[in-house]
Amino acid sequence: MRIQFYKYQGTGNDFVILDNRGQQYINLSVEQINQICNRRFGVGADGLMLLNNHPDYDFEMKYYNADGRESSMCGNGGRCLVKFAYDLGIVRTTYKFIAIDGAHEATVDIDGTVSLKMNDVKEIRYVDDHFILNTGSPHFVELTEDVMKLDVYEKGREVRYSPEFKEQGINVNFVEQLEEPDRIIVRTYERGVEDETYSCGTGVTAAALVCHHNDNGFNRVEIQTLGGNLSVEYDKIGDSYQNIWLQGPALRVFSGQMDF
Repeated sequence: MRIQFYKYQGTGNDFVILDNRGQQYINLSVEQINQICNRRFGVGADGLMLLNNHPDYDFEMKYYNADGRESSMCGNGGRCLVKFAYDLGIVRTTYKFIAIDGAHEATVDIDGTVSLKMNDVKEIRYVDDHFILNTGSPHFVELTEDVMKLDVYEKGREVRYSPEFKEQGINVNFVEQLEEPDRIIVRTYERGVEDETYSCGTGVTAAALVCHHNDNGFNRVEIQTLGGNLSVEYDKIGDSYQNIWLQGPALRVFSGQMDF
């Protein structure tokens, strides 16, 4: 079997993308996806996505983690898939696509910025010294100081495999609030990748909501990750977070073929 693949990255969060509108890749196994994502024996990526046809949307997003298993929503992955659709000639003023967590909208600006509308978040739970919320994927958020000196692999793995989260898994974010208003640094350990990634779209979204500074009205948070800068805009209405937009670059790296 020969696959034609495309490699994209959004602030260092990298993905293999397959154009599956002809349904030629519907039988990829967990082992094959894991091999494609392997950084020594495959293309190498944090995850793999299929761009599928859908009768009611511009396309369907199907996302798999690097371990080969289908996973929950990936924010940077969604932004990269929109850019892939744009590069394929699927050009829209506003994209509308369906993912595992429901419908999404997105735009591609002339400077290459891809903005993705995330689902509303109705609850943020504060437990002990951390926050739990779902932004399309489940997230653990802990505020810390000097995050760049933190051993994110060890600390994140400890939380992810703790008795509370071991079975379902959770993404673990460590967040440092900077002196400048509404600026944060985020480092994330991702389940399915089982390591720190350079960036996590749903993770920075979760961190931005946790670090809001206004009780009501419009908010914008600038986020620094290992792979670059992102921003999250949203409206906070009471305890609900709505009109959430994740914004940042999404770039094609290379394309090629791989045989099994």
